[in-house]
Amino acid sequence: MSQPLSGRHVAVLLGGLSSEREVSLVSGAACADALERLGARVSRVDAGRDVAQVLAKLRPEVCFNALHGAWGEDGCVQGVLETLAIPYTHCDVLASALAMDKAKAKAVLAAAGVLVPGGGLYDRHEVARDHVMPPPYVVKANAEGSSVGVYIVRERANRPPQEVIEPSWTYGERVMVEPFIRGKELAVGVMDGRAMTVTEILTEREFYDYDAKYAAGGSSHVVPADLPPHVFEKAMRMSEAAHAALGCRGVTRSDLRYDDINDILVLLEVNTQPGMTPTSLVPEQAAHQGVDFDSLVLWITEDAYARGGAGGIADTAETPGQGAP
Repeated sequence: MSQPLSGRHVAVLLGGLSSEREVSLVSGAACADALERLGARVSRVDAGRDVAQVLAKLRPEVCFNALHGAWGEDGCVQGVLETLAIPYTHCDVLASALAMDKAKAKAVLAAAGVLVPGGGLYDRHEVARDHVMPPPYVVKANAEGSSVGVYIVRERANRPPQEVIEPSWTYGERVMVEPFIRGKELAVGVMDGRAMTVTEILTEREFYDYDAKYAAGGSSHVVPADLPPHVFEKAMRMSEAAHAALGCRGVTRSDLRYDDINDILVLLEVNTQPGMTPTSLVPEQAAHQGVDFDSLVLWITEDAYARGGAGGIADTAETPGQGAP
């Protein structure tokens, strides 16, 4: 196999400080392994609060940001990389911060004509005292990913979730509460502004939670999703519109719900740094389009180089085309 990154120094940021640290370690290791197979000289950086000093000493040509969650995905690390003038993968400071803040992202998406759930931000103590909207509804941390801090309040629930006022709650004083959308769990990867395909996620768990996402056997994926053609196409177009409205670049993943009884498709959120673990959705969608994992990592890295003004590395990484139902 040719080595299009031969001699290039790439720092892979992984681990980090968020509640999604363990997932990031797996994503980062997989990406670092791929970069080494592609010929890069890889520095694996477990990103702590000294990351600026570490990177200033390493002086990589580009950073592959495999961090997930707060601090690594919300614009903070992106700001550090901008200050150091190091090209980096995925979204910039503004898009990262916007997408991570669910309330602000929903406002931007709604203004762009993307259908999103209703609801809003509430003080967590108010949420724990009484139902702030008729069940069923969802309570979630406003700036977390991987379904961390998410609770579903079912239709006949006697009381709201008390977890939001426990001492272990570290996800902020205000939480997002929105109506529960029944139906199919969908995901659409968007690469270079174009949707790849639609995946339906099936799980035996109550919902697509952290374990369903990352534990072996926690979920199964139908690629491409078996949907009415108009729904499949709408999911693709909504995801592209969301990617553009938030100012995203590189690869993102939109999560959607389809109420097949009432024929309602709603976009829940946009993930600016999708998981790159063995069970992750975006690598699976890329493979469905004929782009293997190493080629996907190469494209993401090449995209960062090109935007950073370092010039192209190789012309071998193709953007996956649009899927079809």
